[in-house]
This record gives sequence, structure tokens and C-alpha cells, in this order.
Amino acid sequence: MAAEKDPGTAGEATGEATAQTGGEPKKRRAGRPRRLEPETIVATARRILQEEGVAALSMRRVAKEVGTTPMALYHHVRDKDELLMLTLSGTAATAPRPDLPSDPRERLLAVTLHMHGTLARMPWVVEVLGLGDLTDKGALWMVEEIVGAGMGCGLTPAEAVRAYRTLWHCVHGDLVFRRAMERRAEDPGRKRYFPDMLTDADAAELPHLAALADQWAELTEDYDVSAQLAAVIDGLLGRAGREEQAGREPTD
Repeated sequence: MAAEKDPGTAGEATGEATAQTGGEPKKRRAGRPRRLEPETIVATARRILQEEGVAALSMRRVAKEVGTTPMALYHHVRDKDELLMLTLSGTAATAPRPDLPSDPRERLLAVTLHMHGTLARMPWVVEVLGLGDLTDKGALWMVEEIVGAGMGCGLTPAEAVRAYRTLWHCVHGDLVFRRAMERRAEDPGRKRYFPDMLTDADAAELPHLAALADQWAELTEDYDVSAQLAAVIDGLLGRAGREEQAGREPTD
């Protein structure tokens, strides 16, 4: 059994050895890096998106804000797309599903308006969805309902899918435009270009726009998205079966 060293003697010996070599005492080896909680990563990414938008989000930025390195963050999140998917997850659940009418046409309109209203309250989600195939799985019930209601109105599966895409483009495009105009309105001193750029000299080439230039703001302020989406839906349903019929070869 080894003899026990006197604590004082051991400390003195260490100090003497350090003094003799002229070196500094060895630093204590760093322990394991602080554990990263997924909730912290997601919350940080979501805050950046809400406050500054997609362009400001990066793995490096998130790593810095949670107090770690980008390399350490990659052990938890594969890439920026996965990080965006994690931030989207669960957002749809914050808006309770509405009671939907049984009539398929009314159901189609109700789901589309619910989608528009939900996203209008989450502008950062609109920006993320604009990147392409990123989505919250919990929101796919709306896609399912739109496609199903379209088929219930007589659309073929292919027509119903295309109808969904058309409605999504209408919803997303309207929300992107509204958000852009809100941001521009925050600068009251900015120059407004359209329709102010139109003059009497443009009447020959742009007769309708020139004639409506003075009324443009009034005509667009009372834009009713519900009425316009209903008109789009009626137009889509009016084409039920036409694409299939157009693809058929005439028979003798």
C-alpha cells in the first residue's frame, strides 16, 4: 500500500518544480461543453426569424447566441433547412382548427381563408414557406382538406392538386405583398412610385391605368380577400373535368 503524501509537502514540491522550470501551472482541462437543449436552439432561431427575417438566420449566428460553436451546433442540427423545419414544427397547432361546413365549395373557401388568416399573424412563417418545400407537418391537414373538397366539387385528382397550388399562390402572394407594403409604410417620408409615376403623357399607351391613377389607392384599400378567393375558387370549379376532356382524342 503506497504511503500517503503530506498535502503541504506535495503542494510545496509542485510549487518548487514550477519555479525551477519557470513555467506556469498547468491549466485545468476543460470539461464537457455545456449541453444544448433543442428547445433553446429552436427558440433562438425563431426569435431571429421573427425579428430579422430569414436572411439574418445562419448556423453561425444561432451558435453564437446559444453560447457554442457552429461545429457543436451541427451535432444537433444537420443544416439550416433542418433548423427552419424545427422552427416551423408546431406553429400550425397554435391556430385551432375551425368548424368546417359540409358543402365542399364552402369548405374549400373556409379552409383557404383559415390558411390566409393564420399566416397573416405569422409573417416570418410566410417568408420561410416561400423558400420552397419546407412546411409544418401539422399544417398539412389544410392541404388535405383543399384537395379533398376540390374533388368533392367534381375536380379530378390532378385538377384538385393544381387548384390547391393556385389557391396557395394567391394566399402567399397576397401576404407577401401586404407585408412589403407594411414595411414601406413605416417610412412616411419615402417616395411612392406607383401609381404616382403615371402622367397624362402615359394615357396613350396606358389608358386604363392613367385614368384610374387618382383612384388607385381608394380602389385597393377595400380589397376583400374573401371575395377574391371565392371568385378564384368559382373559376377553378367551373373548369371541373375540362382538362380531362381536352386531353381525350375525338372518337368517330
